[in-house]
Amino acid sequence: MNQPERQHQNGRPELARARIRHGLTQEQAAELIGVSTTTWARWERGEQRMRPVYRARLGQAWQAEGIEVERWLEAASPACDVPGDDRVDELDPVACEADGFDQLWRWEMDTSRRHLLAALPFASGLLGEWLLAWRYDATPGSAARHAADAGGSQVGWSDVQRVHDAHRAFTQMDHQFGAGLVRPAVTDFMNSTLAPLMRGRYSEDVGRALMSAAARVSRTAGWMAFDLGAHGQAQQHLGQALKLAKQAGDDLTSAWILAALAQQACDLEHGRWAIRLASAANEAGQRSHASPRVRALLQLRQARACAVATDPEQPNPSARQQVRNLLAEAADTYTATMHDNDPPWIAAFGPAELAAEAGYCWQRIGEHQLAADHAEQALAGFASGYLRSIQFNQVHAANARLDMGDLDAALAHARPAVLAAKDLTSARARAHVRDFATHLTARHRDHPQAREFADYLRAELGN
Repeated sequence: MNQPERQHQNGRPELARARIRHGLTQEQAAELIGVSTTTWARWERGEQRMRPVYRARLGQAWQAEGIEVERWLEAASPACDVPGDDRVDELDPVACEADGFDQLWRWEMDTSRRHLLAALPFASGLLGEWLLAWRYDATPGSAARHAADAGGSQVGWSDVQRVHDAHRAFTQMDHQFGAGLVRPAVTDFMNSTLAPLMRGRYSEDVGRALMSAAARVSRTAGWMAFDLGAHGQAQQHLGQALKLAKQAGDDLTSAWILAALAQQACDLEHGRWAIRLASAANEAGQRSHASPRVRALLQLRQARACAVATDPEQPNPSARQQVRNLLAEAADTYTATMHDNDPPWIAAFGPAELAAEAGYCWQRIGEHQLAADHAEQALAGFASGYLRSIQFNQVHAANARLDMGDLDAALAHARPAVLAAKDLTSARARAHVRDFATHLTARHRDHPQAREFADYLRAELGN
């Protein structure tokens, strides 16, 4: 893989010109796709080859076709052979060892870099690397050994509990208000409170517990970036969370993180990757002897992935049956009673969420009556503090009713979803209701109620 690359006297001038046209320094261009300035400079000088994953990232970041990226990478005036190592100085946050874990968190607090993180494209190629590392790499030695000789403060169980308490508060606020309101507090907590703890001194057991807690917080930071539509930024936090969970030897938290990555892949219509990630999440759940509630959640993620991977234009009976089987398994597995081995994060997965997840899957495979029934069951069951989940299911019920030909019922669900999207700081909430409007227009372009709803949506949310 690390084949020697020929050095070039004039380097890659087209790559440099493309960067300048985008108004970026070498440092900014490097940060945008997750490598060091040194690596970027070597690319421009023609001293190092660019791996496929970074070619894809570059094309996505600069909205260029693959052939254009290849043109930028053409170099001039070949000279002598030099060794090239495409891993040198890369700053992929997920590849960092324990002493570099907080680099991504520092970037979040740097106003000159934060916007570059938010602009990172989602790179599906990274998922394969992460899955291979999670499944086959040896579990890293605990950071306790790294931190044993550190000069930081002594860290104990009360500090770990403080991280869990903060995480619980952040999660509840996210459910109620959307990610935009609370995410800045999460990233500040990671940088100002969590990072110093991880650089402190602690025992082996405390170190593993701290790494596990850090994985959960990083997962939540990623989930919130996902809710805000910053998919590359979300992917980086989720990938880092997966590495921290592996370092902690925590398969249960790994399952939760992999399930989040699977849902992101679903929302971005990467069906095959969603299936792989959801299967890995189920594997991690089995290794950790997950509770019935957790197993039901993981089965639903597999059902969602299979539903998304099913082409609605070319129905596949066996794929649809697989979705049905997984939904039935999840319903049979789920228990409303919390078990002693239930992690705190599964508490939010109540009967309403079970119905909501199933409803989404039924809609994706064209079972609109079942989709509507489940979405409306979820709406009847959600507590008032779960405003975003309520809004999502209002839209899901509206889409299902629309596909059943019941325009009045669809609009009755959609109108309050518009107001909820206005109150939530959630890009997903707004995207869902706009997608419904597109669906409505496609089916009833000239209907007065459809035009009225489009006007109402513009008045409330703007263009």
